[in-house]
Amino acid sequence: MSDSSEQSSYLVLENYIGGKFVPCRTHIDSYDPSIGQVYCRVPDSGEDEVEAAVAAAKEAFPDWSARSPQQRAQVLTKLADLLEANLEEFAQAESRDQGKTVTFARTTDIPRAANNFRFFASSVLHHTTDCSQMDHMGCLNYTVRCPVGVAGLISPWNLPLYLLTWKIAPAIAAGNTVVAKPSEMTSVTAWMMCKLMQQAGVPPGVVNIVFGTGQRAGDALVGHPDVPLISFTGSTATAQRITERSAPYCKKLSLELGGKNPAIIFADANLDQCIETTVRSSFSNQGEICLCTSRIYVERSIYSEFLERFVAAAKKWKTGVPSDPSNNNGALISKEHLDRVRTFVALAKSEGGIVHCGEGVDQLDLPERNASGYFMPPTIISGISDSSRVMQEEIFGPVTCVSPFDTEDEAISKGNGVRYGLSATVWSRDVGKVHRVARRIQAGLVWTNCWLVRDLNLPFGGMKNSGVGREGGKDSYHFFTEVKSITIQH
Repeated sequence: MSDSSEQSSYLVLENYIGGKFVPCRTHIDSYDPSIGQVYCRVPDSGEDEVEAAVAAAKEAFPDWSARSPQQRAQVLTKLADLLEANLEEFAQAESRDQGKTVTFARTTDIPRAANNFRFFASSVLHHTTDCSQMDHMGCLNYTVRCPVGVAGLISPWNLPLYLLTWKIAPAIAAGNTVVAKPSEMTSVTAWMMCKLMQQAGVPPGVVNIVFGTGQRAGDALVGHPDVPLISFTGSTATAQRITERSAPYCKKLSLELGGKNPAIIFADANLDQCIETTVRSSFSNQGEICLCTSRIYVERSIYSEFLERFVAAAKKWKTGVPSDPSNNNGALISKEHLDRVRTFVALAKSEGGIVHCGEGVDQLDLPERNASGYFMPPTIISGISDSSRVMQEEIFGPVTCVSPFDTEDEAISKGNGVRYGLSATVWSRDVGKVHRVARRIQAGLVWTNCWLVRDLNLPFGGMKNSGVGREGGKDSYHFFTEVKSITIQH
């Protein structure tokens, strides 16, 4: 943390409050993960900045909530158009800020951010409410849904604009105003999006973005009495603190948390398709996606063949400079995170695990400029006990563990044997088996013979320690509104 007058060559961000950029007195260093150097200064906001943002959101709420869904949808659609028109600039910025490849940002992050606005602009026009007649009492009952007020939104660093817009879009489509806090490690594309707000027709105060740490800005937002609703994506430990902080105010909470996602691969699986997809599901975005596969259970009769072919495929998954289109992965988010992920690999080795490729096995050939970047190649481990921390805790990096199983019941028991329950994949040609296993797996999302195929209408969220609530078309609308039952006697 330091004064904003220092190092004026850095990109210096400002909070966006009430339709204006507002400078902050102190800042946090933000790093380019691919070179390991500071390149940006992010506001270190606290109670004062959050108070100003909440006041602006409250002032904007009456007019925005009074607009028709069609009027609000027009604004969201315009914002989607503007993001698409500036896609390349946003993709380059997201890659530099987060460490991911430009290709991934260009094909996944930014298109999905634009689509979030476009989807909820359409979705909000098609919700219906309930009605029931009580003719014997001369009564008609019906429901209406009203926006909640000021929504507090806290988004993570792994898919920065993608997940921030996944919250902003449904919140403002439903008529709420928002105060959002992106991760302090990846704030640039949120700041860039603020520059498009006025052009898109977003009235001042409808979207306010306050940058800073969870300990200061996040805590002030979660504990503010005039913010009745919090949507958070991040770690389970942080969610526990949010729940405690929100409890005195009885806030509505949507918590999308971590995962330790299993893949269950039966002997009759299409191995060509399975291996190609499981490399992608294990290592995409450096493994920094809450839905990534981190435990792979393979039926014993094909275990050796799978492991050999899987390791060979993973070795072809290239890690390096994010701007190189031939690379599949870029850098991890920070030195601290890289060290943490490496600690899990070291633990696996100390427990007798075999590291087949990646960390400590394969050397990366990086240009001198990137020698201090936070890179790790795809790492595959076998021979680890299910009770090991390596198999139980979310690593959130390019590391996955492979283990054999003998029976369907054993595979399900292993798949369910962690405190998380976000997603799972099941591989089999047997239609009955995939339906049966999908029902028994404790996860909010189960993909069979595929991964990350998403219909945004459907519920997204996890079981157990992977979260509270669901997001998606109808689910997001219900979360960002309050239902009211009205009875008319006639």
